[in-house]
Amino acid sequence: MSNSVTGAADGAARPGRAWGVLLVLCGAIFLEGIDVAMVNVALPSIRADLGLSTGMLSGVVSAYVLGYGGFMLLGGRAGDLLGHRRMFVLWLAVFLVFSGLGGFATEGWVLLLARFATGAAAAFMAPAGLALVTSGFPEGPARTKALGVYAGTAAGGFSLGVVAGGVLVSFGWRWVFFAPVILSALILVTALALVRDAPRERLSGGFDLAGAFTGTGAMLLLVYGVVRLEHAGDRPGLTAGVFAAGLALLGLFTAVERRSSSPLLRLGILRTAPLVRVNVAALLFLAAFAGFQFLATLYLQELRGWSTMQTGLAMVVLGIDTVLAPVLTPRLVERFGNTRVLFGGILLAVVAYALFLPVGLDWTYVTMLPTLLLLGLAFSLAYGPLTMAATEGVADDEHGLAGGLLYTSIQFGTALGLSAVTAVSVASGSGLDALRTALIVPVAAAALAAIVVAFGLRSRAEPADTPPNGTKPAEPSTIVA
Repeated sequence: MSNSVTGAADGAARPGRAWGVLLVLCGAIFLEGIDVAMVNVALPSIRADLGLSTGMLSGVVSAYVLGYGGFMLLGGRAGDLLGHRRMFVLWLAVFLVFSGLGGFATEGWVLLLARFATGAAAAFMAPAGLALVTSGFPEGPARTKALGVYAGTAAGGFSLGVVAGGVLVSFGWRWVFFAPVILSALILVTALALVRDAPRERLSGGFDLAGAFTGTGAMLLLVYGVVRLEHAGDRPGLTAGVFAAGLALLGLFTAVERRSSSPLLRLGILRTAPLVRVNVAALLFLAAFAGFQFLATLYLQELRGWSTMQTGLAMVVLGIDTVLAPVLTPRLVERFGNTRVLFGGILLAVVAYALFLPVGLDWTYVTMLPTLLLLGLAFSLAYGPLTMAATEGVADDEHGLAGGLLYTSIQFGTALGLSAVTAVSVASGSGLDALRTALIVPVAAAALAAIVVAFGLRSRAEPADTPPNGTKPAEPSTIVA
C-alpha cells in the first residue's frame, strides 16, 4: 500500500491527530524560517559585540546557506530511505544543539560552525517534514488545505522573523539563538509523542554513497560559488575555479546516477516539465524576495537610521501571509488551480518591487506600505502553490526527494538574490542611487519567474505524465507550473 494512501486512511480515521501532527510540523518549518530572519536582523549587533570583519559577518549568513543548500538533496533522499519521522526528529535535535552553540559563541569561527551545522540540520529536517505532511492527508481538498496551512506558516516565519529578531535583539543578540532552542525543544517533545511514519513498503536497494559524496560536494561548491559572487572583484579566479569544480562534480554525479541501481536522484524525475518549472520559479521568486528584504533593511537602518525594532515593526505587515495563506489560498487553488494562483501571486510581487524602485530618503511609511502589503499578498498566493507543486504527480516514495529539490531551489535562490543585489550595489557606488540600481534585480527576477510559470498556463490542459510506479496523476484542477 502506498505511503500517501495509508497515511490518508489513518488521517481520515483520526482527523484530530492528523491536524495535531500538522501543527507540530508547522512549528518546525516556522522555526526554520524565523531562525534565518532573526539572525539577519541581529548581524550589526553581532559584529559590534564580537568585533567581526565584514567578510566574517557575511559568512554567518553564507555558512547557513552553504549547509542548507549543500545537503538538501541528500537530506531529502535520506528521509525516503531511512524514514521521514526518524530524519525529522533526529535533525530537529541537531538543530536545537547547534542553535544553542551559536548563542554561546565568543569567537567568529564558532558562530560559523554553528550556522553551518544548523543549516545542514534544516536540510534533513525540512524535506522530511514536507513528506510527513503529504503522507498524512489524502490527495485532494484535505491535502491542499493542509499544505496551505504548512506553506503559510513557513512564509510567516520569514516575515515575522524580522519582527521577532528586532524585539529579541533589544534584549541581546544571543537571544536570537536561544529562543529557537526553547521553541525547538517544545516541538521535539511533541513530535516524539505525536508524529508517526505512515506504514509503507521497504524500498529496495542500498544507499548511494558515491552519489551522496559527489552530489553533496557539487552542491557545496556551487552554493559557495554563488555566495562568492557578492564579492565580484575579490579573487575572481578563485570564484571561477569554485564554479568549475562544482560543475565538474555535478557532471560526475550525473554519470554516477545513470549507473546506480539505487540513485540518490532518479534523473528521470527531472524530465517532468511541471516539476522543473516550479523549481525554477521557486528559485527566482525567493531570489527576488531575499534581495529585496536585504535592500529594504539596508535602506531603513543605514540610510534612514531606523532601529532594529522599528525595522521589524515596519516589516510586520508582510506577516499577513500567515493568516491569508491557510484560509484564502487553498480555496483559490481548488477553484482555479495551482498555476493560475501562483502566476497571480508572482505578478503581484513584480508590481510590489516596481513600486519601490523610486524610493527616496523622504518617503513616509505610508508611501512604502503598498509594496509591503502587495508582497504579503504575493507570498500568500505563491508560496503555498509552490509547496503543493513540489510533490504533485510524484511517486509516494520520492516525496522526500521532491521536497529536497524544492528547498534546494529555495536556498540557491536566496543565495543568488543576496549575491546579485550586493554585487550590483557595490558596482553602482554607494548611497541611495546604488540601492535604487540594485532594486532592479528583484523586479527582473520576479518577472522571469512569472514568464516561467506562464508556460505552465499554456500547457495546463495537457494530461499529466503517469509516474513510474503507476500512481494516479493529479487532477487537472491542481496541475501546476
